[in-house]
Amino acid sequence: MPMLNIGDDAPDFSVLDHTGKEVSLGDYQGKVVVMWFYPRASTGG
Repeated sequence: MPMLNIGDDAPDFSVLDHTGKEVSLGDYQGKVVVMWFYPRASTGG
């Protein structure tokens, strides 16, 4: 997959939420979404 540039739309992807439920970015189409990524450091979310 090519690198994204500032202003590009994010591709649809799926991840597990904090309850283990699979959610997709497409589930939130038309809504404001904040994605928070952090390195795993033996800490809770």
